[in-house]
Amino acid sequence: MKQLFYICLALSLLAACQGKGSSTGKEAPGKPRIVVTIEPLRYFTEAIVGDRFEVASIVPKGASPETYDPAPRQLIDLARSKAYFRIGYIGFEQTWADKLAENAPHLRFFNLAEGIDLIYDENHAHHHGAHTAESQGVEPHVWCSTANARIIAANILKALHSLDAGHDSLYLARYEALCQRIERTDSLIRRALSDNRSDTAFMIYHPALSYFARDYGLHQIPIEADGKEPTPAHLQELMRLCREEAVHVIFVQPEFDRRNAELIAGQTGAQIIGINPLAYDWEQEMLHAARALQRTLNENP
Repeated sequence: MKQLFYICLALSLLAACQGKGSSTGKEAPGKPRIVVTIEPLRYFTEAIVGDRFEVASIVPKGASPETYDPAPRQLIDLARSKAYFRIGYIGFEQTWADKLAENAPHLRFFNLAEGIDLIYDENHAHHHGAHTAESQGVEPHVWCSTANARIIAANILKALHSLDAGHDSLYLARYEALCQRIERTDSLIRRALSDNRSDTAFMIYHPALSYFARDYGLHQIPIEADGKEPTPAHLQELMRLCREEAVHVIFVQPEFDRRNAELIAGQTGAQIIGINPLAYDWEQEMLHAARALQRTLNENP
């Protein structure tokens, strides 16, 4: 199995590196490290830790966190880290977390989605692995929500208390500042969507905005069918829904093919808008989605 081979290789390299380090009696300098799965988690974590920790994300820009296989060097870096902050329901985590926990017993794992009211939807289960949370019907994109962002921030604060209790006052102050930014983002989104000309339904290739839609009473219509390309019959149904629900926006993420979205847009007059829920700048992406729903309808009265 490729994943197991990578882990064995990485651990062998790690043992070799540690052996060399012990022969000199010197440890590599630098801050303690926290590893997260994706860039939005790095954004939240860095906002609270300040310069106390180095924070690194495993899944690189442009890669899918549902199917990504880490390089051996990343596994070595992870094994050298103090903690791993996971979101809990992404395909990558479901595939690798147990193996990493077994082979790096010193590494502390924290689930940042603890306490979130999860969305379960068997109709939108994906098939990236038999044991992934997605295949069990959990919508994993929990960070695409201001309500969930507050919970994620609180879980980071709790984890830092466990990791570095001597600096609780610093973390608390930065946590409160982050919460203020989250509240401001939520307020700006609500203001954008309160215009009675704003869309209440949108189409999206991969259903990454389920929690965003729940927060603000919107209807998300995914183009994917059970994680697969839509059939011709399903495309016709999507076009019908697009017209029926006055959809003006079709969101497409950079890691997905745009052809079906372009076909629907060409037949319905909807506008394709790129979004990146995996981007580091969480605030900007959330506001971009809300303003797209407001702006596009104003341009298409």
